[in-house]
Amino acid sequence: MKKYKLLFCSLGLFFPGTGLNCFYLQGLKSFWGWAQLFSFIGGIAGWLILKDTHFHSAPGWVLITFGFITLEASWLTTITYGLRADEKWDAQFNPGLESSKATQSGWPVVLTVIFSLVLGAGVMMTFLAIAFEQFFISQLQEARKLSQ
Repeated sequence: MKKYKLLFCSLGLFFPGTGLNCFYLQGLKSFWGWAQLFSFIGGIAGWLILKDTHFHSAPGWVLITFGFITLEASWLTTITYGLRADEKWDAQFNPGLESSKATQSGWPVVLTVIFSLVLGAGVMMTFLAIAFEQFFISQLQEARKLSQ
């Protein structure tokens, strides 16, 4: 069965962290697909914990960090495999494919790579801004406790 680069990149772009792109390439035996899926579920749980505790839960921060990493990893693999030469893609995922049916990526794959880069950078900046803000707020609160 031929593996399409556009489908792989689209799964990574539109369903990040779910591992669907890894499952597409390797099936249900994909270690990274399962790792992404469980980390994504942990990230959702971390968000719910943080929301309930007003961002004052260490386990919530750990879990949401795993969720963040899996989102970023999904977009990064979309970029990496999307920019891979079509010949290398076919050699790894479509061995023995006739030259008449060779992969020809084109602009749709390039656009998924661009949007993965934009989303990945935006989410990373947002996560880091919120994390540093919460860190400095906690430091100010501790300093106020010490000064009283």
